[in-house]
Amino acid sequence: MKAIKISGLILIFCAAVFSSCSDYNKILKSTDYNNKYDAAIKYYEKGDYSKSLGLLEELVSVYRGTEKGQKIMYYYAYATYFSSDYILAGYHFNNFVKTFPAAEKTEECAFMYAYCYYLESPGYSLDQTDSRSAIKELQFFINKYPESQRISQCNELIGKLRIKLEQKYFKISQQYYFLDDYKAAVVSFENVLKEFPDTQYREEIMFMIIKSNYIFATKSFDNKKADRFKSTISSYNKFVSYYPSSAQYGKNAEGYFSSAKKQLENIEKQ
Repeated sequence: MKAIKISGLILIFCAAVFSSCSDYNKILKSTDYNNKYDAAIKYYEKGDYSKSLGLLEELVSVYRGTEKGQKIMYYYAYATYFSSDYILAGYHFNNFVKTFPAAEKTEECAFMYAYCYYLESPGYSLDQTDSRSAIKELQFFINKYPESQRISQCNELIGKLRIKLEQKYFKISQQYYFLDDYKAAVVSFENVLKEFPDTQYREEIMFMIIKSNYIFATKSFDNKKADRFKSTISSYNKFVSYYPSSAQYGKNAEGYFSSAKKQLENIEKQ
């Protein structure tokens, strides 16, 4: 008896789905554009973005240049966004901004254009081109709409993107060190400090610069050692000016400093 009931429910469900698809296909083939518009909005509001997009795609060109055309482009951009196609959604949001620069929804769409770039930003271990593009577009929005209520959100998103970039370039610097390319490591670590002066890794980076300078000096030809031990001492002096009582790195940093100073004195005696 239960099996019969379940089979009946399945048949009812299948019939409903078939009927729904049949209704959609009829609307899709229809030339009644007002009906298509109403149906597209209903599908959108129900969260059926695939069907909504199928109708809106045609309506965009039919109503281009009209008041209804503005609404269609707005829904079209969001239906694409809710379908998780952020690259295409960003394109449509930007298209809305260019087509209707003075519309009520223009600021919102300008933000969504930048936000789509943010959503395309990958994890820090991957290429960060999209992160840089997102920062650029979010900053452009801030500059264009300085009074917008979305400014704080933009700044928050930029902060998260910068953390990704910071992590990316910190890991690259570490890679140079682990590959025994100490000169490149020093340059890379210093560039992280220049680009991200408030980095969470500052103390570790400044220590790694001392350590990389020291190892690079010890592995150098004799005629290069003096200058490179001087760089070690200089980097140590910078470190202690920021972290005079570093619990984590202070002892080791002082060890590299003392050894570099002693070896430099021996070189200068020769």
